[in-house]
Amino acid sequence: MLRLTTRTAYSIKALLDLTIHAQIHPVSGRSIAERQQIPPAYLEKLLLALRQAHLIRSQRGSQGGYRLARPPRSIRLLDILQAVGEAVDPLPIWDPELVADGVVQVVGQRLSLAIHQVLERITLEDLYFDACSRQAAEDSGFIV
Repeated sequence: MLRLTTRTAYSIKALLDLTIHAQIHPVSGRSIAERQQIPPAYLEKLLLALRQAHLIRSQRGSQGGYRLARPPRSIRLLDILQAVGEAVDPLPIWDPELVADGVVQVVGQRLSLAIHQVLERITLEDLYFDACSRQAAEDSGFIV
């Protein structure tokens, strides 16, 4: 099982916010924090990490803020996780005494490879469309 943390959730929410709101003008960290209900100081640390990973750009000044550094279709979930320092290997799900067993190691390697492949395929654009679909379903009362 891959453990997704608050850091991951907040990073994705911030990037989705930029996908929606920063298409024309940069967006301030404060406005992202307010809309997404993320503690501002925590968000600033995440935005710094995302900027250092070249996923977002910042612009200074009164009209400054943040925007995506590249199109959402080219930002992979793996990029986001790595940018904010998340581990992308599965957590052990078996008895620690079995870890030395060759078969268990092969299973772990295959799980790790599969997780990496999935994380490489999911893009910010995919997450954006998923969020839009969910919101539309909620707005129409379609959620079961």
